[in-house]
Amino acid sequence: MTVLGRRGILGGLAASATLAALPTSARPGDAAKLREALDELEAISGYDAQLARLAAFDAASLPLSARIDLRTIRKSIAIDSQLTRLVPGGKSEGPYRLPRAAEPGLWRHANGAQAFALLLERNVGERTDPESAHRRFERTVARLGTRADRLMRAAGFGKGSVGDRFKAMFADPRWLYSDDDAGRDAAVADMNRWLDNARRALSALVGPVPRTSLDVSVRRMTRAEEAAGKGGYREIPTAGQSGAYFVDLKQIRRRPRWSLHSVVHHELLPGHMVQLPIETEAGAHPLRIAYLPAFSEGWAIHAEQLMADHGVYRDAPLEELGHIHWLLFRAVRGLIDTGIHHRRWSIAEARAQLDRLQGVPAYFASFEQDLDRIAGEPAIRAAEALVWLELADRLWDRTDGTVYANQAILEGGRKPMRFVSNVGSDA
Repeated sequence: MTVLGRRGILGGLAASATLAALPTSARPGDAAKLREALDELEAISGYDAQLARLAAFDAASLPLSARIDLRTIRKSIAIDSQLTRLVPGGKSEGPYRLPRAAEPGLWRHANGAQAFALLLERNVGERTDPESAHRRFERTVARLGTRADRLMRAAGFGKGSVGDRFKAMFADPRWLYSDDDAGRDAAVADMNRWLDNARRALSALVGPVPRTSLDVSVRRMTRAEEAAGKGGYREIPTAGQSGAYFVDLKQIRRRPRWSLHSVVHHELLPGHMVQLPIETEAGAHPLRIAYLPAFSEGWAIHAEQLMADHGVYRDAPLEELGHIHWLLFRAVRGLIDTGIHHRRWSIAEARAQLDRLQGVPAYFASFEQDLDRIAGEPAIRAAEALVWLELADRLWDRTDGTVYANQAILEGGRKPMRFVSNVGSDA
């Protein structure tokens, strides 16, 4: 985790405190009117006309969640208005989606460089230089690779690239569950044991969470779901229903034991099962959620890192390697995104980087599927990785500082990164 000095972290926290403090002029009726206006935006043709519909609302008169809604959506629509002019012909229902180019790489378009920077800004929630982002991904991948190399050597895997050694370790039968009910039940039992440890760590890392967040578990899919190849999925906890992550174990021999630990912290605690219930309680507008998909993923990756920094892998080097492999998956995704759309990489060059740096694809997506998705959705995977790295930068190296920072990050639901980084920020 990147640790900033006290002045840097206090500045970031002050921004969240500023955003969270309810102004004396806040009027609940204004929040209801804004909600109504946001619900009606889809029926209004053209982003400029949508902006005009929101122009009369004053953020200072709104409570926290509505204020984040207004500032986020207004800024995002303004970016979309620019994007429609730079790269016309895309889909404008909700967030603007650029038309897919015949050849991968947004740089091929006459206005591609400007469009990619705007997409990064919209998805991260603050201005982001694509070249700086690419270099940051390079540094992150190098750091993770160095750590992986040390752990691999200690485990007896000393030859070849990090990617080659991950291939060998994933295939090693010593760490594979049996491909039967007993093996799948054992995997779920391990994951629930790790989940119990995460529950005990929550107060030290995140502080108070909704009660529903604690009522979660890992479950097996039904045999019919497994046979059909259904992907892993979540049921978010509510006041009347327990939450669960139904893990995909159909190809269980592709999931060594040490690769599943970090999944628990991403999908459950302190990841999605903390962030999403807080957001639901805050009443975040669906359009805000649609404009900031990277925040939820960024938080869940950040949650994986929180647990690692808390020492969960102190006596489990193989499980730490599993954690590093997941982080490499996220960071290399970001690198490929900026590589294709900014650095002008070919698909073949990007594929070679995946093989060398990561070695084994994420369980739920082959390298080819990931490359196709990244080529067609510029800036999304880069934004997810950047939100994770930026959230890490907001933390201070003290337990009370970590809790305070994470509470501020989570309060009110997902938000643009400029709301957690710049004092007095306004959209």
